[in-house]
Amino acid sequence: MPGRDTYHHGNLRAELIEAALAEARESGPQAIGLRSITRKLRVSPNAAYRHFDDRNALILAVAAEIQNKMVDEMRSRMPPPDGRTAREKARSRLRAVGLGYIAFARSEPGWFALAFFGARDVPGPPLESTDGGTPPPFALLTETLDELVAAGGLAPERRDGAEWACWSAVHGFAELANFGPLASHDDSQVTALAERVVDDIISGIA
Repeated sequence: MPGRDTYHHGNLRAELIEAALAEARESGPQAIGLRSITRKLRVSPNAAYRHFDDRNALILAVAAEIQNKMVDEMRSRMPPPDGRTAREKARSRLRAVGLGYIAFARSEPGWFALAFFGARDVPGPPLESTDGGTPPPFALLTETLDELVAAGGLAPERRDGAEWACWSAVHGFAELANFGPLASHDDSQVTALAERVVDDIISGIA
């Protein structure tokens, strides 16, 4: 069918991202293609190229959307203000970041596969977001680690590099849970193991 006139289309960029999110959710980053998505939206490929230079540019935009959704999951697990000490609150917030990361990965394996590593052939720093800033999940992790230092739960001399220890632990566990030997385990067992990993890594860095 002939493509629609993009000047009267509305927000085509947002529609392209939404369509790509749906494809990635089902089948991971390999399912995303500019031409296949434009066919589904019934617009011309040239219309898509007005918004994204190539497939990698679209994948980076989709990854940014997924990272924001991941942060929402992390924040949803953070405890409400209560009578606990600042150290206890900071530790609970860091725990929520780790468990939220794993929970998001397990509930959305297609999106998780794309979130940070979907555009491996894109040059540039591996932690540079589409706007040149720090990706939101990584920013939230570093923020909570800094809060733990300020609350006296992590010695300042132990702070440098702690984000990499934390991220390596939860990301590796998520990969095992989604695509490795833990994929066949009972959900409650995997959840318990996830809590063990997060608690152990927090104790380890502290």
